[in-house]
Parts: sequence; structure tokens; C-alpha cells
Amino acid sequence: MRTTLTCATLALGLGCSPALAQSGELTIWSWNIAASSLKSTVEGFNKKYPDIKVTVQDLGNQPTYDKSIAGCAAGGVGLPDIVSIENGEAENYWSQFPDCFVDLHTLGYTAEDQKKFPDFKRTELEVGDKAYAMPWDSGPVAVFYRRDFYEKAGVDPASIKTWDDFIAAGKKIQAANPGVTMTNADFNGDTEFFRMISNEQGCAYFAEDGQSITVNQPKCVDAMTKVKEMKDAGIVSSADWSTKITNNTAGTVATQVYGGWYEGTIRTESPKENGKWGVYLMPSLTADGPRAANLGGSSLAITSASKNKEAAYAYLKYTLETNEGQITMLKDFGLVPSLISALDDPYVAQGQPYWGDQAVWKDILATLPKVVPSRGTQFQSDAEIILRAVQTKYLAGGYADAKAALDDAASQIASATGLPVK
Repeated sequence: MRTTLTCATLALGLGCSPALAQSGELTIWSWNIAASSLKSTVEGFNKKYPDIKVTVQDLGNQPTYDKSIAGCAAGGVGLPDIVSIENGEAENYWSQFPDCFVDLHTLGYTAEDQKKFPDFKRTELEVGDKAYAMPWDSGPVAVFYRRDFYEKAGVDPASIKTWDDFIAAGKKIQAANPGVTMTNADFNGDTEFFRMISNEQGCAYFAEDGQSITVNQPKCVDAMTKVKEMKDAGIVSSADWSTKITNNTAGTVATQVYGGWYEGTIRTESPKENGKWGVYLMPSLTADGPRAANLGGSSLAITSASKNKEAAYAYLKYTLETNEGQITMLKDFGLVPSLISALDDPYVAQGQPYWGDQAVWKDILATLPKVVPSRGTQFQSDAEIILRAVQTKYLAGGYADAKAALDDAASQIASATGLPVK
């Protein structure tokens, strides 16, 4: 009977009400702290829906992507009810397998629901009049720093307004704290600093409409130039994800620049450093320039193979579209809300003990409305692989300058994707 009612509702164009989803089982694929944060919402969800059993499987980041893509290619075989999808990879799914995931509008997701999230989070999740996923966490960039190392060097983080200020501060901090590096970057496997500074300056790999390549535009050139200046100044040491965590705990790095979700990583992976860390806004290229960017962030999508789509939608509505769900994940694991109303939750304004009682979330989340949307397109993975190789060559002196490096990258991306260079 429930199926009949649901179909009738759809036929009337009214969408499916979560009220119909009173029982059933759900399986979700996710990874690491993201998976843990989803598990933390189950108790609250079950207070509203006690007969819906939710199982969150922590597959790891890359395996989640690989298994999801393989499942879509197999027509949905083996897929769970809900899949965690990184925004930067989202368009890979929709372009290759447009029928693999449910258009949330058919389950009751309205234009008013969509407006509850910032535009930059929805850009890659919606195609035409379809919404394939609901925004989950964001990655507003912040600078996480060790108060003691800065204080020993006499550096006031409030004085760091530009990336040149950051470089100068790094030299002072390293001189005052032997064995400590100002910051880390995964130069061998990522382009995080280039992407953060580019987004801050309003430049991206692709144009906003996704139809041309813009990675060699002037603001992107400025960003890549600054990355090399930081490396050449000796304030950045190469470190992958796990090495960064080791350095945080060992006290051999003074600063990590990352998306706001990294708060949970520092707090949970380095508990003994309680009270030693603080947060400040990312620097800009000029003293009066923009100081907001996004790095990372994910969404939740319901698979077409799900046998309990209404229950899955009820879970998305609770976890992602209520302050309770979003703030639970923020409190427990530092997953930054995308839900605009959550920014005004009283918890956001509270001082956080681990961070020296600084109200870090108030500072970090205040930057969200200022983030410039950035399209990943279905070619994001191809472009990223090319950029990593070009960045490595450029940092080693293999190009005359950043413009030459990014012109080469743009040319390679054009060959790989068929898109024109703007």
C-alpha cells in the first residue's frame, strides 16, 4: 500500500513525503571522519524514525568512489541506498551515469529546500532541473595555527593579512622554533594551495558554465606564482595527509591551511595538544583582497537501486536539512554545515575548549557567504592529474614562469577533454 500511495503522490506531482517512510533498512557508503559523523546522527534520526535501521559503512575515500562508479556502470548492482559524493567528483557521476541516482525533486525536494544551502555548494549537484544530491559539509578555508610557536616568535596572527605576510611570519616562526616548519603541502599528490588561492581570487580550472578552460587566467597565474614563492622561501615542507597528522601531533609544524573540516582532524587525531591551537582567516594576495575560499566538502545522493528511497530521503532531510543533524556532526567531528540556518545556531558562537576557548566556528563559518562558486565539471579528475604534474615540474624550475606552466596545463586539459581554452 505504501508503494501505491507513493506512486500516486508522484503522479500528482506532489513529491513523496518522508512521513510515508516509517520503517525499513538503509545502508550508506562513506569514509573516515565523514562516516563517523553520519553514525553520530543515527540516534537523533531514530528518535523520529525508530523503525528505520541505518548502517553506515566506512569504506575509505577512494574505495567509496571506485565502488560507486563500478556499481553505476553495472546498472546499480551492489550499490547501497545512499552514497557519499565529494563535490569535486560529483559531475563525474552525473555525466557518465545520469540514471544511477534519484532526482531528489521526485521525493519532495523543493526550490525552497534548495535555497537553504549556499549556491557554491549546489553548483555541481544540480543539472538542469534535476537535483542529484543534497549538500552535506563545506570546506571554508581557515588557517589552523599553534599559538605557542607564534607567540615565541612574536607573531600576531591578526597581522597576517597577505600571503607575503604569511611568508615573512613563517621565516620568523621557523627561526624562533628550531625543527618547526611553518606549514605543509602535499606537493607530490595534491594541488591544495593552488586550488585554495585560486578559488579565493575567483579563478578555477573551468569557467562557471563548464564549457571552457580557465586555469591559465591571470588570477590562477597569480596563485601558482605565490605557491612557488612560498616553497622557495623555505616555509613549506612536503607532507601527505598522514604525515601532516603526524607533524601536528609531534609539534613539528606551526600551521595547517585547509578546509574547515580539518578542525575535526586536528582535534581528534592530536588530543594532547588541547589548548595549543587557534584559527585565523586565510591571507589574500593583497591587504584588502578577498579572504574566503572552499576546499572539499561532500554531498549525499540516493541511488536508483535503493529499495527504500522514501526512508533514504527522510534520513537526508534530518541529517542535512535540520540544525540538529548538522550541529551534531559539527560538535562531534568538525563536519562544517552547509545548511545556512545552522550558522546561527548558538553552538557556533561558543568558545571551543580545544581551541583555547576561541569561537572558531563563528570565524570560519562567517566566510561561507563570501565563497565564489567553482565548477569541477566531469573533467575535474583529468584536470587535477595534469595540474599535479605541471605543478611538480614548475616548482622544480621546469617552466620559465607560472604563466608558461599553466598555459601548458590548459593545453593538455584541452587535448584531454576537447574543451577550448578561454
